[in-house]
Amino acid sequence: MQQKSKLFLQALKYSIPHLGKCMQKQHLNHCNFADHYYNRIKLKKYHLTKCLQSKPTISELARNIPTRSFSSKDFLPIKQENEKSLSENMDAFEKVRTKLETQPQEEYEIINAEVKHGGFVYYQEGCCLVRSKDEEADNENYEVLFNLEELKLDQPFIDCIRVAPDEKYVAAKIRTEDSEASTCIVVKLSDQPVMEASFPNVSSFEWVKDEEEEDVLFYTFQRNLRCHDVYRATFGDNKRNERFYTEKDPSYFVFLYLTKDSRFLTINIMNKTTSEVWLIDGLSPWDPPVLIQKRIHGVLYYVEHRDDELYILTNVGEPTEFKLMRTAADTPAIMNWDLFFTMKRNTKVVDLDMFKDHCVLFLKHSNLLYVNVIGLADDSVRSLKLPPWACGFIMDTNSDPKNCPFQLCSPIRPPKYYTYKFAEGKLFEETGHEDPITKTSRVLRLEAKSKDGKSVPMTIFHKTDSEDLQKKPLLVHVYGAYGMDLKMNFRPERRVLVDDGWILAYCHVRGGGELGLQWHADGRLTKKLNGLADLEACIKTLHGQGFSQPSLTTLTAFSAGGVLVGALCNSNPELLRAVTLEAPFLDVLNTMMDTTLPLTLEELEEWGNPSSDEKHKNYIKRYCPYQNIKPQHYPSIHITAYENDERVPLKGIVNYTEKLKEAITEHAKDTGEGYQAPNVVLDIQPGGNHVIEDSHKKITAQIKFLYEELGLDSTSIFENLKKYLKF
Repeated sequence: MQQKSKLFLQALKYSIPHLGKCMQKQHLNHCNFADHYYNRIKLKKYHLTKCLQSKPTISELARNIPTRSFSSKDFLPIKQENEKSLSENMDAFEKVRTKLETQPQEEYEIINAEVKHGGFVYYQEGCCLVRSKDEEADNENYEVLFNLEELKLDQPFIDCIRVAPDEKYVAAKIRTEDSEASTCIVVKLSDQPVMEASFPNVSSFEWVKDEEEEDVLFYTFQRNLRCHDVYRATFGDNKRNERFYTEKDPSYFVFLYLTKDSRFLTINIMNKTTSEVWLIDGLSPWDPPVLIQKRIHGVLYYVEHRDDELYILTNVGEPTEFKLMRTAADTPAIMNWDLFFTMKRNTKVVDLDMFKDHCVLFLKHSNLLYVNVIGLADDSVRSLKLPPWACGFIMDTNSDPKNCPFQLCSPIRPPKYYTYKFAEGKLFEETGHEDPITKTSRVLRLEAKSKDGKSVPMTIFHKTDSEDLQKKPLLVHVYGAYGMDLKMNFRPERRVLVDDGWILAYCHVRGGGELGLQWHADGRLTKKLNGLADLEACIKTLHGQGFSQPSLTTLTAFSAGGVLVGALCNSNPELLRAVTLEAPFLDVLNTMMDTTLPLTLEELEEWGNPSSDEKHKNYIKRYCPYQNIKPQHYPSIHITAYENDERVPLKGIVNYTEKLKEAITEHAKDTGEGYQAPNVVLDIQPGGNHVIEDSHKKITAQIKFLYEELGLDSTSIFENLKKYLKF
């Protein structure tokens, strides 16, 4: 699913792929920017395949043993007790095979990339880029513009779409599930649409029209995960393609954003703590760009435009949290910025949307969601507290100045539409069928006290009618890096876990961004151990308040979240029974000392520079998962890795796994006969993507692993999962 993310959300989205080992491919939030196009997001029946190719059934996936997987059972000469045999597990899956393949399917509904421009809607249908009349967008009466199979890619999908202002051209970025490489195609719209050009490795792109009514495509080129070059191209009789800007500092990256009114194209140059923005006049794109404010270390800012004024979201000044400022477009330097609106303490700015007479801020305060509507004519502010079940926003940009639509979601509840109508000054919610999960589950917001007394927020889900929660299995989620919030979008596998009696806990530890910029600062560099202390406090608090127990507690994370999980497995393994990791970052020290890796220089602001700073080196040694493996009992661990992952190299994960095996073997020898050793499974998947969120094979393998480790009956879980996912 896709939608056009707006300014601030998009800035953070782009700050992570080029700064960190943490960004996963998201169907709920792809790399799109706000503009005057209306991106229609709707739930509709759509198989979780990007092209018309068959998928194995869920029962087949459940029965498959992952290839190139390794388990401690293979190398420990210790008799395992109370362990189900492989054949017994396979029999359990066989019992439901017939039901899974014959029962009616209630598929998980996801959303295609769709852009409305003029009277047409542009979107992907099967393996084709198509368009249809707006009023016919829900039927099969569409025009094929381009067949993606011509690119000869494996299961290609459209990542984002841009239509030229006069609708002579449409550009689309094409990707595949198993690679981060992308291709941007430009299709000339005519009676016989034809591909005019294609560009490899495009990251962001936007159209503007010059003084001679010629369409100009600006795009950024990504090389080795680094995005430093901006190009501009024209087509037709006056074809050209030239490099327009190159960023010289390897710790920065570049992305493009078109202001919502299309007045300016912004070139955003930033790293994790500092940014610089240049303006390209949307009416004169060949003129030299104008610098808003030269980069100042520690100052972040993002720009929108309305009525010859720039609205600037920035952390400049005290406190060093985001605040909204404004200045005249012809005097953009920082000394002219006037404070316009400030946020409450412990507030995360999720996104900003600009309308003709209003500015809307999407906020997270004290782990709850809010919308602030600012009247630009009278500077009035209306703050709306959103339903307590909601954990995340999905932005839905449109061109209607009278309404601000968006969606709310949670890990166990599909997105629900809301619309703020400016004229009425009211928030309206989608009517119709109410999801039964609202009555059958509870969402709780608790806090844990970390070692230094800091309160750490948690979000907890469980069935309403659950009895004796202490005996229920618990799945804990954590991330805690790059100032990014823990992902809490709807995931069908999380929904079925709650339905099956599990407790889900999301721990918003320091290093993440849930409580603002300072929350991130308190969990990076030489404060990274704060995140570990927070995670430990959260799990102990959950147990202390009667949510499960160590023997039924599992922990999951992806990418940079693996740092805290791996560190906890070293420091407090007794808190956990099992762990699942995807593309985990586990060897911080060796990775950050290898400057030949594409992201090392860009990540110094997060982890430090152990090559030149002895303090950073010694501090990383204290928590680095790989460095601190020792002979002791560990929880069972399932790791999914990707063969050609450039963000988290496979070598580091394999080295971690081998060292962990050796430590477990040594501990087993010292413990003696009868010791039940943990399982360590490394599942190496083909492809070069970093994290594949919707991989059915991965989902099935992880759930199967957790149920086996906890000794639970997995029959019903796969029956229920079938209701949401078509395999």
